[in-house]
Amino acid sequence: MSFSAWLSSSRKAQSISQAVLAAKLGVTQAQVSQWETGKAEPKPEHMAKLEKLLGKPSGAPTKAARSQAPASEPPPSAEAPRSSKGKKGGASSQAVVGFEETLWLAADKLRGSMDSSEYKHVVLGLLFLKYLSDAFEDRRKDIVEDDPENDLEDRDQYVSENVFWVPEPARWETLQSFAKHPSIGEKIDKAMEAIESENPALKGNLNKDYARPTLDKTRLGELIDVLSGIQLTAGDDHRSKDVLGRVYEYFLAKFAAAEGRLGGDFYTPSSVVRTLVEMLEPTHGRVYDPCCGSGGMFVQSEKFLEAHGGKRGDISVYGQESNATTKRLAVLNLAIRRIEAEIAWGDTFRKDHHADLKANYILANPPFNVSDWGGDKLKADVRWKFGTPPEGNANFAWLQHIAHHLDPSNGLAGVVLANGSMSSQQSGEGAIRKAMVEADLVDAMVALPGQLFYTTQIPVCLWFLAKNKAEKRFRKRQGQVLFIDARKLGTLVDRVHRELTDEDLAKIAGTYHAWRGQKGADTYEDVAGFCKSATLAEIASHDFVLTPGRYVGAEEVEEDGEPFEAKMKRLTAQLEAQLAEGAKLDVQIRKNLRGLGYGR
Repeated sequence: MSFSAWLSSSRKAQSISQAVLAAKLGVTQAQVSQWETGKAEPKPEHMAKLEKLLGKPSGAPTKAARSQAPASEPPPSAEAPRSSKGKKGGASSQAVVGFEETLWLAADKLRGSMDSSEYKHVVLGLLFLKYLSDAFEDRRKDIVEDDPENDLEDRDQYVSENVFWVPEPARWETLQSFAKHPSIGEKIDKAMEAIESENPALKGNLNKDYARPTLDKTRLGELIDVLSGIQLTAGDDHRSKDVLGRVYEYFLAKFAAAEGRLGGDFYTPSSVVRTLVEMLEPTHGRVYDPCCGSGGMFVQSEKFLEAHGGKRGDISVYGQESNATTKRLAVLNLAIRRIEAEIAWGDTFRKDHHADLKANYILANPPFNVSDWGGDKLKADVRWKFGTPPEGNANFAWLQHIAHHLDPSNGLAGVVLANGSMSSQQSGEGAIRKAMVEADLVDAMVALPGQLFYTTQIPVCLWFLAKNKAEKRFRKRQGQVLFIDARKLGTLVDRVHRELTDEDLAKIAGTYHAWRGQKGADTYEDVAGFCKSATLAEIASHDFVLTPGRYVGAEEVEEDGEPFEAKMKRLTAQLEAQLAEGAKLDVQIRKNLRGLGYGR
């Protein structure tokens, strides 16, 4: 693997943006981009920092690396990394590139006629069980290496190292021995029950329905054999979580795509989540998601925290999810990464399980334009400070619920909503939006490009709310709102899906950070066609419509330097040539038609 390919894949494997990596190395983002495209190579001091952050490259060394190596030193090998104790680990997380797809294809072949919404719980549950067992076996090896006389069945030896205790009936080798047996479904259910019994944090959150008659036991056994051929731990705890986390996230995305619209109930595309996280930068305090799906907002927040040198205990996580099976997915998704969280099950509007919570950060992707949200029973709710939301659309119920839960001293929120929320006037929505703007609650609005979601073609936007625009972390920005029109950003990854690149994220987040006067950020300037800082008076003149395109204006067109007379002469000649060519083609087409017995 070339150095540039190694750097790009290693950085992405650890969810580090180019901007963050540049900051850690003390270089510019442009330099990192040049390294990844092979246009330049890092200096020796930067290479040393890169290896400390990402590990050593497994391909050809850079000039910087060669200049530091003794003449007799062989080139770096592709040997698996060793853990801090000197034990040989499995493949590093960087080696998982492409592995997720291979595993998905193998697992999907065994689905048969089973509906995707049902099959995901079969696969994800087994993936989780395999990971627990692999981590448990790795810990057993460590215990023996530390002292051969140690008791391998001493539960405390595992719990003390933050490893889930796996009783014998739940160990993978036990299940694998029954893979071809008709009772394999019952064995898996008993394994799940045993895991829950020994680990209270997982109680009630594991799928225990593998013995049902409708589940093909032959295919189930084959799936166990497929998973038996992979190692979901990777030499150290951080990489192990990254390996399974990436596989888990990849599978969630594939299932969301397969389920279409319904998939959006549990999965938000990672580039959208990263945009929210990179803009808000949740590095401390209470983080809340009132419609948390499979927990993607929390996972990305944790990755951001670790990438910026924070500690896991710096944030506390709270969430609620109305779908019981999706809530279980969230618990497993967070358990994989050892993220402690209070995730409640229930309808957020009718039964707010975190009623007294005042969060420092709220990140949410509520279901769009929900009509049957129970608004008729909540007309006098304390959360509706800006007006009663319409019964036929929950968008402004979500926004007000989120505003209600923000810490009054420094609460910040990022919310994904349908574009209609920025301009709708029906059923009192315009009045609610006006009241929110006049209360100086709206901090920024971002219009995103289309085709980001697997599950809907509805154009979406991001609302950013700030409870206190005078808080000391940033400049005082009362009476101002930032508008960003990012509709032209993003790259097509296939015919119908688009993703925001690291450069796109850096541009959007960097603009917001500069505008709010964040320490270390660039100086903010309006950019025609992209961003504009507007006053409340300007917004009022637009009838409180918050569509960024109304404010940022048209993108400036660069002059090409060609004089007008010369350009018109050239274009006229080009047009005449094309018209002449068109006339020739018309003659040829008529001739061909006559040859077929048609035409005159």
